[in-house]
Amino acid sequence: MRVRIHGDGDEQALADLQDWLSRDPQARRLSVAPVSTPGATMSVLHALDIAFDHGLDIANFAVAYASWRVAKASAALRGARTLTYGGSSVDIGHLDGAQLAELLRRLDSEGTDTGTPRS
Repeated sequence: MRVRIHGDGDEQALADLQDWLSRDPQARRLSVAPVSTPGATMSVLHALDIAFDHGLDIANFAVAYASWRVAKASAALRGARTLTYGGSSVDIGHLDGAQLAELLRRLDSEGTDTGTPRS
């Protein structure tokens, strides 16, 4: 399964999340690819594509994401709150790790049930 976390106009939040995931002992093995769009002087980080191969990847991402949101709460991050899967988008910034993992598992099972590719 592949999801996209959008920057929502906050490139720094995406860069920080990408760095956080790369340093998290459990989440660092996830496939995280930056999605950039051309800007006036350089590329602008627009989103992160994240691929999950196993259910454990979903749990590891959910815990790392929720931990990142809590750790950065005082930074007033605007971005990296919108998750897109297929044609659906949802605000995940308020979800705790368990709620996010459940959402991702539901999306994964719906994608599998409807024939949508897992990654």
